[in-house]
Amino acid sequence: MAAPSPSTVSLKLLIAPKSQRVLYAEAGKDFVDFLFNIMSLPVATVIRLLGKQGIEGCTGNIYESIENLGDSYMPATIKDMLLKPMVTNYAANVSLLLPTLQSSTYTNLYRCGNYMNVNCRKNVTNDSNTNCPSCYCYDMEHNVTFVNPTNKPSYSGEVGFVKGAATYMIMDDLVVRPMSTESIFTLLSKFNIKDVGDLEVKVASVGAKEAVELLRALIWSKAVLTDVFLSGKKKPSTKSEPSH
Repeated sequence: MAAPSPSTVSLKLLIAPKSQRVLYAEAGKDFVDFLFNIMSLPVATVIRLLGKQGIEGCTGNIYESIENLGDSYMPATIKDMLLKPMVTNYAANVSLLLPTLQSSTYTNLYRCGNYMNVNCRKNVTNDSNTNCPSCYCYDMEHNVTFVNPTNKPSYSGEVGFVKGAATYMIMDDLVVRPMSTESIFTLLSKFNIKDVGDLEVKVASVGAKEAVELLRALIWSKAVLTDVFLSGKKKPSTKSEPSH
């Protein structure tokens, strides 16, 4: 099998043929890093990726309320900051599967320019018109560069979240474990499968489309891999669909 392109990762699905559900998936570091990186996404970024109607509950309504407020109620810079939050670049070296969204431009950091007072250098702000709370003499208008310590390789020479010299076991409900014989036998026993050879194997390519569908499914489903990768699986309907 050809190696996946940088914008895709491969996932080996082990499928129980009778129930037509994904029992588990074998994955490498790249897919696990992608899953774990979801935890760093701001709520507004998730809503933008899925669409306001793709989120159950009321969070989409909050997003839409901010969108609809006029400038007399909320400054445009604040609205931009809330609706397009900066995704902290802790995971700059993980698989970039989700679509890249434009972040707010209101994300620069500034400090006071008073070099005589050491306390002035302890404060930062995202508004260059802020008066320094230590000396009260200067505006905090000197640009500060945020240095991300996780953009560099760890001591093992790897980047991202998990170790690369391992295979990981991804359950249908996205529980992640290191692959082990004991874990496989426990799972086979749980589903009354006598031998791993009885399972069907499917290799899935995960790109931007699949990444968004995984993000969507993990919000409402307990069988995420089955719902996303087995096309014959019917998705449950939401509790109430908005009228149009």
